[in-house]
Amino acid sequence: MTTSIYIHIPFCEHICTYCDFCKRFYNEDIVSKYLDELKKEIQNNYQGEVVKTLYIGGGTPSSLDLNNLSKLKEIVSTIKVDKNLEFTFEVNPENIEKEKLLLLKAMGVNRISMGIESTNNKFLKYLGRHHDFSLVKEKINLIKELGFKNINVDLIYALPNENIDDLKNDLDNILSLNVNHISTYSLEIHDNTILGIKKEKNIKEDLDSDMYKFICKYLKENGFNHYEISNFCKKDSYSRHNLVYWKNDEYYGFGLGAAGYVNNVRYDNTRSLYKYLKGDYCLNEEKIVLKDKISYELILGFRLINGINKDEFKEKYGVELENQYNIRDLIKQGYLVDDGFNIKVSYDKIYVENRILENFL
Repeated sequence: MTTSIYIHIPFCEHICTYCDFCKRFYNEDIVSKYLDELKKEIQNNYQGEVVKTLYIGGGTPSSLDLNNLSKLKEIVSTIKVDKNLEFTFEVNPENIEKEKLLLLKAMGVNRISMGIESTNNKFLKYLGRHHDFSLVKEKINLIKELGFKNINVDLIYALPNENIDDLKNDLDNILSLNVNHISTYSLEIHDNTILGIKKEKNIKEDLDSDMYKFICKYLKENGFNHYEISNFCKKDSYSRHNLVYWKNDEYYGFGLGAAGYVNNVRYDNTRSLYKYLKGDYCLNEEKIVLKDKISYELILGFRLINGINKDEFKEKYGVELENQYNIRDLIKQGYLVDDGFNIKVSYDKIYVENRILENFL
């Protein structure tokens, strides 16, 4: 049964230099039309299941003004939700304010994810961000004052001319915010982004690797559990919604450029706003058979630090995990570890995980 929903709000007040997500400049008239079409897409496809996790991402969902945010609230109110719902809403520091946060509370949001990316003004300018760390502190304090306790912040590292000292300063600043979840991403420069068009280059892999290892060590020393390649949390405050993806469970994806996995079909929505506003939502579909399910399970599940549970895998697919692909060989070679209950990527091999996962494509 599908019990998770992702909703994409593609609008931004400005476009960041690194962003490869589906996004459009904010336009009041288009936003209103988009929300009307989003409502229709949900009405046509959502089957009335009780939802346990709901995630509104972008783009910049917090760029919506109060009127359109109220409109989004009405759309969300048509979804049946579990009493223990995890409801995440992405925000940027420069366009989240008290009135919007109160409206998010009324909507049922109980988890805020803030795109900080850096606390260094030089790097913020390079990334095309329009805030500084003093604004981040102000807005995080406001979010807490209004009763939100489950807060994630995003960090981008491995920027050109960045060093370990810069990274440590970023991490110290983020730790001073006292949030319970941190997502960290190495900068990837894509061709169709502003950085890609400018022919900017990624830093050397050795330095990228050193930075990643430093993040893992430093956050663990400061009380964070490293539970997925890029994600760290205090105690059990992991992202329940993202675990749906990593455990290869089904979920709805609504909105421009959203992806979903429902009734054994993986699909991607169009990135063409023109087509979406005409009701032509879906770009492509892939019917998933057993072999595909197993392949996705391995590619996604091995992103988790604890890996894949052998008993759960057998119950799910009727076959032994260790007999799939060349898993036994990868264990012998030290890339994977079998602890008797789970099979996982060896912790010292996490940085090269993508090369390991290529075995299951």
